[in-house]
Amino acid sequence: MSKPIIFSGIQPTGRKHLGNYIGAIRQYVEGQDRGDPAIFCIVDLHAISVAYDPVELRERIYDTAAILLAAGLDPERCILFRQSDVRAHTELTWLLSSVTAHGDLNRMHQFKEKVGKDRDLASAALFYYPVLMAADVLAYRATEVPVGDDQRQHVELMREIARRFNERFGETLVVPELLVPKVGARIMDLQEPERKMSTTGGTQNGTVLVLEEPDAIRKKFGSAVTDSEREIVRREDKPGVTNLIDILAVARGSDQAEVESEFEGAGYGDFKKAVAEAVVEYLAPVREGYAELRPDEAELERVFAAGAEKARKLADPVVAEVRERMGFGRTSL
Repeated sequence: MSKPIIFSGIQPTGRKHLGNYIGAIRQYVEGQDRGDPAIFCIVDLHAISVAYDPVELRERIYDTAAILLAAGLDPERCILFRQSDVRAHTELTWLLSSVTAHGDLNRMHQFKEKVGKDRDLASAALFYYPVLMAADVLAYRATEVPVGDDQRQHVELMREIARRFNERFGETLVVPELLVPKVGARIMDLQEPERKMSTTGGTQNGTVLVLEEPDAIRKKFGSAVTDSEREIVRREDKPGVTNLIDILAVARGSDQAEVESEFEGAGYGDFKKAVAEAVVEYLAPVREGYAELRPDEAELERVFAAGAEKARKLADPVVAEVRERMGFGRTSL
């Protein structure tokens, strides 16, 4: 059986949280030997769809690269690059816009959540975000897209875009499959467990940062919202406890049933302490590795340059075929 072509992108921020790590970064590390190739991209073009500071953006790109490398990504075993270094992404975005329905973009949940009441003031880039995301993946004929559950709608749209293109211009693009982790696909805010963990829309005390100091992590888990019962089980009406069980299962590499069995009859206090210690241990190698890697920006640029060169060799022929199928230039088909 042939290996999958894996592609996923990550936003450039230095404030990656536990949900990012469990839902996406962990999948990257696990997938880099399974993919042929495994391609991971820091999506700085996506970052400019909202207000940003150019100086800070450059810093956050380096931050994110250092976190990914510290987490275990190896540029010799995968392709890691900066999105804006490969122009195929932007060209393919415009070409794919011709088979993307305005109505589909209008229905994207994340666009609605981010713009809120200021819809008329939102950037066109934010509206077009899903088309760029589709181009990111389709440029490499990726077969798998490892992302968190919150990206499910975007991946379904890119699948539809690929199908529409193929129906109109002939079989050219691969329709990729969504890959969501079985455990931890959606890590929730510790203070408001009905909402996903987020550095933008979540609570400060409910968001555990990957680079956070151990004592700060312990404090946040110590104050995590549970309920008035004592039973440590996964249940729809116990979102806080369910979230903590999922987190502990991932951090330990076990399953939720084992966690429930271990803490049967225990109190929430002991349970939350156990989750905190497991997360501190789980994130320690990343925090320590980041401190070593982040200062060497020249090395990070070397990684970007090598990755971009590999990415261009894969993406450019796909964009060339798309152009030809659409009627641009002389045909060799």
